[in-house]
Amino acid sequence: MSAGNFIFDTRDTRFILKEWLDMDKLLGYPAYRDYYTKDDVDSFVDVVYKICRDVVAPANAECDEIGVKFVDGKVITPDGLKKAYDTVIEAGLGPQFADREAEGRLPWCFGSCLTEMIINASAATSAYWGLTMGAAGVIQTYAAPELKERFLPKMFNGQWGGTMGITEAGAGSDVGAAITKAYPTDKPGLYKIKGGKMFITSGDHDMVENFVHLVLARIEGAREGTGGLSLFIVPKIWVNEDGSLGDSNDVTTVGIEHKMGLKGSATCTLALGEDNNCYGYLIGDPPDEKGKGQGMAQMFQMMNEERLGTGVLALGTASAAYQQSLAYSKERVQSSKLTDMKGPAVRIIEHEDVRRMLMFQKSITEACRAMIMKTYFYIDTMHDSPDEAEREFAYAMFHMSNPLCKAYTSDMAWPSIAEAIQVYGGYGYIEEYPCAQYARDVKIFSIWEGTNYIQALDLCARKMTMNKGKVMMTFMKEIGTFIEMNKATPGFEDQFKVLGGAFAEYQAILGLFNGYMQAGKVQMLGLFATRILHATAMVYCGRLLLDQALLAARQLQAVGEDHFDATYYKGKMASAKFYIMNIVPEVFNIKRVFELGDTTAADLPEDCLR
Repeated sequence: MSAGNFIFDTRDTRFILKEWLDMDKLLGYPAYRDYYTKDDVDSFVDVVYKICRDVVAPANAECDEIGVKFVDGKVITPDGLKKAYDTVIEAGLGPQFADREAEGRLPWCFGSCLTEMIINASAATSAYWGLTMGAAGVIQTYAAPELKERFLPKMFNGQWGGTMGITEAGAGSDVGAAITKAYPTDKPGLYKIKGGKMFITSGDHDMVENFVHLVLARIEGAREGTGGLSLFIVPKIWVNEDGSLGDSNDVTTVGIEHKMGLKGSATCTLALGEDNNCYGYLIGDPPDEKGKGQGMAQMFQMMNEERLGTGVLALGTASAAYQQSLAYSKERVQSSKLTDMKGPAVRIIEHEDVRRMLMFQKSITEACRAMIMKTYFYIDTMHDSPDEAEREFAYAMFHMSNPLCKAYTSDMAWPSIAEAIQVYGGYGYIEEYPCAQYARDVKIFSIWEGTNYIQALDLCARKMTMNKGKVMMTFMKEIGTFIEMNKATPGFEDQFKVLGGAFAEYQAILGLFNGYMQAGKVQMLGLFATRILHATAMVYCGRLLLDQALLAARQLQAVGEDHFDATYYKGKMASAKFYIMNIVPEVFNIKRVFELGDTTAADLPEDCLR
């Protein structure tokens, strides 16, 4: 079973879109009501499944075995990848999703479920239009009308690629240290660009005819730090006013990174203006009288979208590993059962520890899938609901859950795939089997779009204090109300007892955190931000899985034990129980460790670290 062997169980996708999320309400909004109903879900899922099975998954083997090549200054992709890209674009499943003004567009929660399937088939392939979506979205939101008209049509239809030009060699996570400069010209809004960017995903390749780079640069006279940055549209090939291509814009690909995984995704180093002939259009206004630019605020739209998209990448890769290891465990025969030591050898899925590893993967992937798809649902509501109160609620829930979706999902995908490898035993460590690639591919997602520590700082230092704490209070009330309203549900009392206890401990964690900050112990933020994020995610994921389990119990009662869906609904209930009984209790430990307040890691002289 190679990584080109596509296995994806679409039942959970259909459950989320047809049973769990309130798609009737969402599809009743003006943006969608004349185009789609829940009855359309199956046809979309079936089409995407076939594309993944027949075109995208076969390209995955080439992505890993052949990879992207850098030859004579050009980025060359494998033939299978080209076919996969063209097929996805032609099917309307690529950057078209990003066009918020298109008639008949799909809701993002709908599109994200389909995207997970594509990522399951090949994570590297999906990267080629993911960044284009984000870049096009920023241009659509902030750029002048003539620039939208010039760049967006061919970005949305996949003829041109888009990128996010943030990282520089001396300024990784410290974006404000960027040294790329922008110099005004005689033409208003047009600037000469000089500098360089690195780690640019899909920054160059041979599947599109042009690239539209969104570049953060500092205009002369702007302040230092992130506050002084502005954002520019910098095409690789100049785009004339009529939309035709002109000459080279002095954007040079210096090389591509040689990575441990995701080898089919081109990660490029770009030089801007080496021949002093690179130009870009300013998005928005130049820095104000205090030297403050608009670039970071504009780029945060794309960063927030890409962070959520990175969570989907981690989810899709982890779910692929789970499906592959599950299939293997049903075929591999080895050893007798503990309960019948003199009996025949059995399939390894019958062994208790293998069951534990499978349930760990199943519950993690379903928990993260629920959290991510619910967050996309909130984005759609925030953007499309005609009701102001609904939009405000969705705004709060999105901002609290976005760092969780990126960081928790990509953090947990790593140990989840490790369990998939363990299910295979020695074969899991061999490249002929798929999970070795999944492990190599998935690790980057905890680093992309702001390392997960940055997500944790964002949660603790920004999101928890947004709107004077109102965003956090909305999030907490939503969880607390759910627990209180459902804690006496027959058959779920134990799960609610554990989740309720974890929620109380989480509230205690927040109290300890506030106490440390008020006492000036800022060091505790650095030491515990990641663990606070994990605790937040575990409580929230537990709440979402229990919500799904309650629905599954009702559906099971309605269809009966003999229905073909009965095993699925029982599995949903089992996922919630396992997650809450085996993973959520870590919140209790985090609270205890935080209470002890150990600062050894920060206090130890660095010479002792040897």
